[in-house]
Amino acid sequence: MTEDLTPAEAYAAARARNAERRTALAPFRELYDFDLDPFQIEACQALEAGKGVLVAAPTGSGKTIVGEFAVHLALTQGRKCFYTTPIKALSNQKYADLVKRYGPDKVGLLTGDNSVNGDAPIVVMTTEVLRNMLYAGSQALSGLGYVVMDEVHYLSDRFRGAVWEEVIIHLPESVTLVSLSATVSNAEEFGDWLDTVRGDTEVIVSESRPVPLWQHVLAGRRMYDLFEEETDHGGRGASRREVNPDLLRLARTENTRTYNPRDRRRGKMVREADRERERRQRSRIWTPGRPEVIERLDAEGLLPAITFIFSRAGCEAAVQQCLYAGLRLNDDEGRQRVREIVEARTAAIPGEDLHVLGYYEWLEALERGIAAHHAGMLPTFKEVVEELFVRGLVKAVFATETLALGINMPARSVVLEKLVKWNGEQHADITPGEYTQLTGRAGRRGIDVEGHAVVLWQRGLDPDHLAGLAGTRTYPLRSSFKPSYNMAVNLVDQFGRHRSRELLETSFAQFQADRSVVGISRQVQRNEEGLQGYREGMTCHLGDFEEYARLRRDLKDRETELARQGAAQRRAQAASSLEKLKPGDVIHVPTGKFAGLALVLDPGIPAGRTNGHRGFEHHDGPRPLVLTAERQVKRLASIDFPVPVEALERMRIPKSFNPRSPQSRRDLASALRSKAGHINPERHHRQRSAAADDREIARLRTAIRAHPCHGCDEREDHARWAERYHRLQRDTQQLERRIEGRTNTIARTFDRIVALLTELDYLRGDEVTDNGKRLARLYGELDLLASECLRDRVWEGLSPAELAACVSALVFEARQADDAVAPKLPTGNAKAALGEMVRIWGRLDALEEEFRINQAEGVGQREPDLGFAWAAYQWASDKSLDEVLREAEMPAGDFVRWCKQVIDVLGQIAAAAPKENSTVAKNARKAVDALLRGVVAYSSVG
Repeated sequence: MTEDLTPAEAYAAARARNAERRTALAPFRELYDFDLDPFQIEACQALEAGKGVLVAAPTGSGKTIVGEFAVHLALTQGRKCFYTTPIKALSNQKYADLVKRYGPDKVGLLTGDNSVNGDAPIVVMTTEVLRNMLYAGSQALSGLGYVVMDEVHYLSDRFRGAVWEEVIIHLPESVTLVSLSATVSNAEEFGDWLDTVRGDTEVIVSESRPVPLWQHVLAGRRMYDLFEEETDHGGRGASRREVNPDLLRLARTENTRTYNPRDRRRGKMVREADRERERRQRSRIWTPGRPEVIERLDAEGLLPAITFIFSRAGCEAAVQQCLYAGLRLNDDEGRQRVREIVEARTAAIPGEDLHVLGYYEWLEALERGIAAHHAGMLPTFKEVVEELFVRGLVKAVFATETLALGINMPARSVVLEKLVKWNGEQHADITPGEYTQLTGRAGRRGIDVEGHAVVLWQRGLDPDHLAGLAGTRTYPLRSSFKPSYNMAVNLVDQFGRHRSRELLETSFAQFQADRSVVGISRQVQRNEEGLQGYREGMTCHLGDFEEYARLRRDLKDRETELARQGAAQRRAQAASSLEKLKPGDVIHVPTGKFAGLALVLDPGIPAGRTNGHRGFEHHDGPRPLVLTAERQVKRLASIDFPVPVEALERMRIPKSFNPRSPQSRRDLASALRSKAGHINPERHHRQRSAAADDREIARLRTAIRAHPCHGCDEREDHARWAERYHRLQRDTQQLERRIEGRTNTIARTFDRIVALLTELDYLRGDEVTDNGKRLARLYGELDLLASECLRDRVWEGLSPAELAACVSALVFEARQADDAVAPKLPTGNAKAALGEMVRIWGRLDALEEEFRINQAEGVGQREPDLGFAWAAYQWASDKSLDEVLREAEMPAGDFVRWCKQVIDVLGQIAAAAPKENSTVAKNARKAVDALLRGVVAYSSVG
């Protein structure tokens, strides 16, 4: 190749190579046994040039290499690097990776429950830890040169996303930010915002997967390709992807089958033929069982595989089904290695706890190469599954979608059982972003030539919809940033109210809102141009036609309003007359299907009362049950009585009358006709229209006739232009209100929060009071409630176990609301304190409503959940794991996670509580020690 270069080109190439050898990137590239991709090189070069970077690339493409280069640069320059992740499991994993490369002396770990070598030059931490350090002005920030924010697209998470924006906004200007994101469709917009708040930021987007991905649908015994073979499966070319016609044909056949065994219009021979066709069809198409899917993948060399099941119970059931089916994916040597690794990793767990945790059943499945992975599992068990999967000793994992959150568990294949999942409120289709995230696990770089995503056939599956999910690689990043009470006091303490307000205006949330306003503003400008044209069209040489059109519009509005009032009055009169009816009244039904003579059997339920069926209320007035002269028994509605009704006659209804008996109806209807058939009902005289005597209408009509434009020959043409003008003006005013609603939204919310905090004496102007300083140390969803409990001394005199029970109410949220059964609570002081916490929350809730702080918008204090109080109390009282889990009816993983969150908040309370004349700080520390034992203590990185 070099022989083809001219001397000048060869000289230039040699200079470029020499220049690269002098960069920090050259020795860094030698740490890897593969060449870096162009997007990785571009990002690293931008970093070395002193720029911040945003790297958006598919899952598994190796974007973390850019973060690792930031670590390398920091060490080379003698500066610090903080590597942040959204979840503790990712922090633990990245910590282990960096320790392996740089040694334990140079790497630290800080999460909610771990603190290892926090003063090291490289520290891996959860994003919340860095946010807390920024607000506290921690000394650890000195010398900080780089911050890597892994999975930065997490800022769209509605519960925790605000933390990412807080960090980005508040990091010192001297810190270079490395943002690593999944492929998002608005990376440029996010990059523009980073450029605004952080300075020069390079946006690098890579859409190509390092390993091509093949999409399939498994139906019965056949694996269908989702796209035709000659199209672009790997996402590297530009060819158009067409859905496999065989799959479309299958879907049409399966989803439009018309056979119905109850269809009596068909002959017996036709039905038999249909049944036979149905049997043949069923023999080819079915949803394969879980063991069958794994066996099929194994036979085709597509293991290891991750099967995503959007249910913890479903994951555990899948493992049991594979065990019952006799699946064995490991040989004897593999089984032995699994047992050695598992026993070494679980050696610290006491034998009695292993039995409670289902250890032996779990181990049997692991030895066979099968495992579940979900948030309900003990963290140690999950870490073992991850390790064995990476080593190739577990070949089939059944997981919930939480596994897709960046944990390094790439597979050859990914299986999706369904394209619907429970989102916490309802069953909803998975989004293109979720599909991309899940299937992104398929294809191991450097191991697999290609990855495979397999969707199981389900009745009603639409291949075009699936192709849309698979073809839409990206999803938009939307800010979930909202000010909180803790954020407000910390900002005011550091910057004062005015500067804090300006800082919040720089958030990505406001940036996006302002950008959306740009489009609306353009529409307003176009509308105003249109209004000008319409104004010219309605110009009249005789006078002000806009004024004349307004008079006509006012007249029309007044007439409409009076007509509406008249109709409402007539309905009210009719309802009032129906309420006076009694059984035995003979009436004349004025309109409707059953118009004519009728006998009232039951006057119906008076308006507003419940009808006894699940609390439903009739808001349409009484609904009398009548017998018509034609022998029909019907329940009438208010719509059948547009005018008031009066009893024409009275009749006795026999006690023996049975409305279901045709004979009874015939006899009573005959008596009705004999009794009242000759009576002619009085015609209801229509009342004089209210408009006829309305002074305002008379005034407007006079003004219209007196207006100069009333005599114009082109009056109606002008009027049509005026009507268009009015409609467009109304639309424009709505757009202007939308602009006003989106402008300064974050700052307005901040103002309301500050007003409430001022009311409660947390703030006085730019001064943060002692109460405010306490609140500044309390992070979490119920920060203000915790602060108020400390101020009102609610927790004074509680034992450590009782305090743990109370604090659990600040963090716990039941996975599914269950209002039917009251949670079990500790008795005595703890129960009284929990009751007082709920009362304080009620007071805060009323205040938030007064200050227009809306929980539905993600701001404010939710009600404390007492569902974990008994479990926390029992565990802190040294009860056995078996007893606690049995009474809590909770998986071990959930129990450990909630205990750790309680421990985290107890640590905050210990730091924020008064040091004098108070037992809370001391008992909070004791509660931490009481909770941090057994499974809770040994489920973390050491």
